[in-house]
Amino acid sequence: MDSRQLRYFIAVYEQRNLSRAADQVNVAQSALSHHISNLEAEFATPLFERKSRGMDPTAAGERLYEHARIILRAMAEAETEVREGARVIAGEISIGMANSGVKAIGVELMRTVLAKYPKLKLSLTESLSGATLMHLMISNVDLALVYNPPSEKELITEAVLEEEMFLVGIPKLVGKSKTPIRFEELSRLPLILLRYGLGLSSRALLDDPVLLKRLEGSAILHANSITGMTGALVEGLGCTIATKLFAREELAAGRLVAREVIAPKLTRTLYLCRLRNRPMTYAMEEMRRLMLSLIAEQVRAGAWQAELVK
Repeated sequence: MDSRQLRYFIAVYEQRNLSRAADQVNVAQSALSHHISNLEAEFATPLFERKSRGMDPTAAGERLYEHARIILRAMAEAETEVREGARVIAGEISIGMANSGVKAIGVELMRTVLAKYPKLKLSLTESLSGATLMHLMISNVDLALVYNPPSEKELITEAVLEEEMFLVGIPKLVGKSKTPIRFEELSRLPLILLRYGLGLSSRALLDDPVLLKRLEGSAILHANSITGMTGALVEGLGCTIATKLFAREELAAGRLVAREVIAPKLTRTLYLCRLRNRPMTYAMEEMRRLMLSLIAEQVRAGAWQAELVK
């Protein structure tokens, strides 16, 4: 098995058709079919189910595809590292961020990469915090900004900042008063909570798991959609616990208001995460430095209302 065979296999997997895959990798269809047959013989198991209209991957094919993507990506990064060294930041890097991270530094990160690192191909993925973590765990991204990640031996986590959480909703539900609201009063309100990832709990919402459990128990609805959540809040279907950055546009327009929560104050912590078994590349080191610098700039300028973790 070599890198060429893996590239051919990936083309067939993604195209689900020998003819289209052959055109993609610029080889004869018969040669491509021969390479796939050799791979299946080497693994002693079928990788595809041949059908009249194409080829569907078997369970073994699905597993090989995940490994093949990681292997080819690592080989490309190794080649770039050896050829360029630290002289030029080049190659590909994928960064995952929760919605708040993209709101705060996403545009400036892309602007800086385009201006200062023309040989670096950046892929920026936005998702709910739990989904961002899943992208990291399956190697879809190299670095991830995640709220309150679990303690996993596979992860290297670096606390970046701590945010205060507020009660957010329309004035009719939340009240127009600027006086703080006590935590115990939240249970009497129609709370809608983000799940922060399909099938996940709201772990990313708060640092304190006990307080989080109490909030979840009184919630009338859970959402996996930021757009859906924002729409529900504006329509007065309920209120939520969120940062001011989360609802920045609606707060500025006066469609929503935010009240401080006390006794206790609610907070959550943002972490920069990477996989322990994935060595740091020059590109990863530079992007880590850039992301931390951009976050610090936003916090010090007051655009991201949070406290940096020292």
